Amino acid sequence: HAISPPRLRPKALNPNHPPSPLRRLPPMAPSGKSSPSTDGAASTADRKPWRRPQMKSKAAGKKKAAQAAHNKKPKSGGFESMGLCEEVYRGVRHKGYRVPTPIQRKAMPLILAGLDVAAMARTGSGKTAAFLVPMLQRLRHRDPGAGIRALILSPTRDLATQTLKFTHQLGKFSDLKTGLIVGGGSMESQFEVLADNPDIIIATPGRFEHILSMVDDLSLRSVEYVVFDEADSLFSLGFAEQLHKILHKLSDTRQTLLFSATMPKALAEFAKAGLRDPQVIRLDLDKKISPDLKLAFFTLRQEEKLAALLYLVRERISSEEQTMIFVSTKYHVEFLNILFREEGLEASLSYGAMDQEARTIHISRFRARKTMLLIVTDVAARGLDIPLLDNVVNWDFPAKPKLFIHRVGRVARQGRTGTAFTFVTSEDMPFLLDLHLFLSKPLRPAPTEEELLKDMDGMNLKINQSLADGETIYGRFPQTVLDLCSDGVKEVISGCTDLIALEKPCANAFRLYLKTRAMPSKESVRRAKDLPREGLHPIFRDVLRPDEISAIAFSERLKSFR
Repeated sequence: HAISPPRLRPKALNPNHPPSPLRRLPPMAPSGKSSPSTDGAASTADRKPWRRPQMKSKAAGKKKAAQAAHNKKPKSGGFESMGLCEEVYRGVRHKGYRVPTPIQRKAMPLILAGLDVAAMARTGSGKTAAFLVPMLQRLRHRDPGAGIRALILSPTRDLATQTLKFTHQLGKFSDLKTGLIVGGGSMESQFEVLADNPDIIIATPGRFEHILSMVDDLSLRSVEYVVFDEADSLFSLGFAEQLHKILHKLSDTRQTLLFSATMPKALAEFAKAGLRDPQVIRLDLDKKISPDLKLAFFTLRQEEKLAALLYLVRERISSEEQTMIFVSTKYHVEFLNILFREEGLEASLSYGAMDQEARTIHISRFRARKTMLLIVTDVAARGLDIPLLDNVVNWDFPAKPKLFIHRVGRVARQGRTGTAFTFVTSEDMPFLLDLHLFLSKPLRPAPTEEELLKDMDGMNLKINQSLADGETIYGRFPQTVLDLCSDGVKEVISGCTDLIALEKPCANAFRLYLKTRAMPSKESVRRAKDLPREGLHPIFRDVLRPDEISAIAFSERLKSFR
């Protein structure tokens, strides 16, 4: 969506440097009018003082208007009411922000007041601006002799790079200098970054702590503003030791901010040690899904996923929509990328072990909409924010409800609609039940073909009402579609040596993934065994004719008879 250029506020008058006084006006007559010349025929020299006050009066009028605009009563709850300095406020407006998000509205006043804050917020909630804007407001101007004054620690290179870009955008009208220290980059170039005495450092903990251990005279005592971004990911990725080492080198007078989607026990202990009487902000975002997000759960066998994915991408998802596909391993990322390429579909990809430069290129192409498909693993997707994402496909069902919410929370934001497509095998059914218990959402199977044949209009009406009431419907893929697409997929794989070479690594990696993923609850495992048989998913109602539905119903009766 195009964003209209922001209207900039008039430049604020600096009370420390008042404007030069206007040239003194001629003396005023008692009537309030200037005294006229006594000779009745004023010379050119006599007329000059009369013109100059008029010109200066216009300038004074402009300054008065600017002062009035600056002193205008701010709109309650907006960025105008936060007391931001002119260069920071202009950066906010230039970025296109008009109204603060809930996390910004709650966190920013506390941060601007100098308090430590622990905030529960997901990617896409506006959390990055919630800590960047107060940081820019606090630091204000470049101070090359002060040392590092702000430190932002991110779990991944992608998130750190993204935060750097965001800092440059919001700080467009500031002269603050920012440096990036991340793994995968040249050590020499990063030493040069530190030699420039940046005001702000954005870093991943592993590389930053490594550099600290190599440079004896690099002090962090000057740091007055520290941010632990996506702190739960920082801990889950094994950075706890590095974080504690960095924490011990910081000044006790610093302001510390912690942003996290969840608060595991280890992180809570870290927050107690690193934050002083923190203000805790909890928006209850970890159990909510956007009401504008449509959920579609398809039951199928593991070997049918390739056919189902190709059908979705070709027939159900518009070529104008951007889709993020989550898979369990890097081998599946590469496999799907090659399969798409063989099918004439171009995709971007990202996984943890991928070369950093290649990842950056792939993500940039997706952001620029040069590709419409992005295949990722969960590790690579941490902190990756695509504002205008339309769809998410869960190739493998996420084992934890919060991971599901984190994935699908990337779509249907800021008033946009979106869809999350999820493949569900028989082994995944307990996870599906756990998810809906967590969400407190009713779950029901799609009506069977026999039920549709008895009362198609009534069943369709019932389905529509269930969806309108916020219930989730799960159902099967059309078997005829899967069979047709599966034949095509087998033909493509058999003719591509790269795909053949990846089949075994994919199978081995998936077995390891199944062994290491979390287990569903015992109650959901028990309930999954008693679930009724589901019919065709409602999204495919337009695919089959009534006679085909009759044939499927007959086939299902035969199966139950056997």
